[in-house]
Amino acid sequence: MVIVDNRKAFHDYFIEEKLEAGIVLEGWEVKSIRAGRIQLKEAYVIYKNGDFYLFGCHISPLLNASTHVFPDVVRTRKLLLKQREIEKLAMKVERAGYTVVPINMHLKNGFIKVEIGLAKGKKQHDKRQSEKDREWAREKARIVRDATKQG
Repeated sequence: MVIVDNRKAFHDYFIEEKLEAGIVLEGWEVKSIRAGRIQLKEAYVIYKNGDFYLFGCHISPLLNASTHVFPDVVRTRKLLLKQREIEKLAMKVERAGYTVVPINMHLKNGFIKVEIGLAKGKKQHDKRQSEKDREWAREKARIVRDATKQG
């Protein structure tokens, strides 16, 4: 079950490979995420000290959160990946010029997972072409729908 999508990732990047990662969260963060109070729009993944971290993900605390917890809404959260996956991604990020972006956050067997993508940045003309393709697909669907109504 998808909790939140990062549509901006598909607009700004060519996603070449997808991976699913666990994420280290605090209790109040889990409750807020399940309530849908999360934003991935400006989040990105950084590689530091042999691990990947989710940076810039904004999780708003619930109003009825515990009084003894002082939430940091944009703290850096560690991603849980297998060592082989970390090494493979790190090599591509450091040598091949790729970047790693969060694509979505979802529930799987009661656990919150983050889908991350190995991505290459799009140029401005690539973004325009993607927009044209999307508009053409919508136009085709409209034409087919109108043709089936009349026929």
